[in-house]
Amino acid sequence: MVDLMMNDILGTPAILVGLFAFFGLLLQRKQIADVISGTLKTIMGFVILDIGAGAITGSLGNFSSMFDSAFELSGVIPNNEAIVALAQDAFGTETAMIMLFGMIVNIVLARFTPFKYIFLTGHHTMFMACLIAVILSTGGIEGMTLILTGSIILGSLMVLMPAMLQPFTRKITGSNDFAVGHFGSFGYLAAGAVGRLVGKESKSTEELKVPKSLGFLRDTSVSVSLTMAILFFVVALFAGPTFIEAELSDGTNFLVFAFLQSITFAAGVYVILAGVRMILSEIVPAFKGIADKVVPNAIPALDCPAVFPFANNAVVIGFVFSFLAGLISMFLLPLLGLRVIVPGLVPHFFTGAAAGVFGNATGGRKGAIFGSMANGLIISFLPAILLPVLGSLGFEGTTFGDADFGVIGVTLGYPIQLFTSPLLFVGALVILLAGFFIVSIARSRSKHATPIEEQQSKSV
Repeated sequence: MVDLMMNDILGTPAILVGLFAFFGLLLQRKQIADVISGTLKTIMGFVILDIGAGAITGSLGNFSSMFDSAFELSGVIPNNEAIVALAQDAFGTETAMIMLFGMIVNIVLARFTPFKYIFLTGHHTMFMACLIAVILSTGGIEGMTLILTGSIILGSLMVLMPAMLQPFTRKITGSNDFAVGHFGSFGYLAAGAVGRLVGKESKSTEELKVPKSLGFLRDTSVSVSLTMAILFFVVALFAGPTFIEAELSDGTNFLVFAFLQSITFAAGVYVILAGVRMILSEIVPAFKGIADKVVPNAIPALDCPAVFPFANNAVVIGFVFSFLAGLISMFLLPLLGLRVIVPGLVPHFFTGAAAGVFGNATGGRKGAIFGSMANGLIISFLPAILLPVLGSLGFEGTTFGDADFGVIGVTLGYPIQLFTSPLLFVGALVILLAGFFIVSIARSRSKHATPIEEQQSKSV
């Protein structure tokens, strides 16, 4: 029963968000037909998103295989799913308990502090719970102390990361209807900051002037298809027909296979955008019930593709330049004595695309380019710095991929080694977090505003 609750329900984003929609509609006393319709459409939107993500992941997996064969790369490949799967035997129980209690802490903090965010990206909640369990355990913390400490850390991150990004998210969307709840936040924050720094008077990526003869490029699906086709063809020519037709395409001509994979990728993007639109059309109204009854003024924090429809061109630009920064980093990391991080196409697509949107919001085309490159550098260097604090998991050939995992892992992992007793570290950390939230509550009551948002919105 516990496994059903933790892994199959709370660990499944579609069902988790569907439950929030269900209770939100019930709290609004909607008719049964509206409750059923809203709940099913919310779940359906996430299933559609997962189908699109699966198509993209499969296509990028083939691209990675071709890329590795073409250039004979060896190194650590960041992949959240892979590292969490490897950690489950040793840290499965701790991960599940931290996830469950972390979600409760999230709701409590949203209810009683100025940070009114409910983090709804279930799989990232599980990934972060796993990272925290690994880091604290490697630092000598165990048992209930580990679970309680990890839950407090996770719940705090689930409100603070969306709050940190919200001024930028609001600039992207033009509203406060939702936040970004995805643990690539520091990459997006860097992209927004870089965009503001370099993009003065730079036009938006969505204002690209295309000659009439190339008017078909205004269609996002077409432009994504052509961009990916060029990338696939170049890598396929280096990998060669022998490898591709024997190992990947099951005998299909290697260039035909490359072309079909580029179309599959574009189709996945199209499906993701459709799923996001359906989710937003259902979850935002349904969430009003939870906001009114449980957490007044609550804001749903959604997965990073939620911002994709607001800047379609920036999505493509962000992916390409984040990946380019990852390739550059491969040559820089050994010079600094760090392990080579082979660019993972999945993290570079999802976080790079979102970083492109954030960079575009503050700095137009230049912001999208240089902001996504900043994200690419972050998700290349931080995983390499994180490896030593992962204990035995640091030798498995994979690691956590997105920016926040590196930031939080390094922030927890290295300082914990400086304390003579793990309990001293726990006490210092809890006092620090408690002090921060107490000060935030006091400032909010005196100013009737959310501190982080008020300060950052002035500077964006």
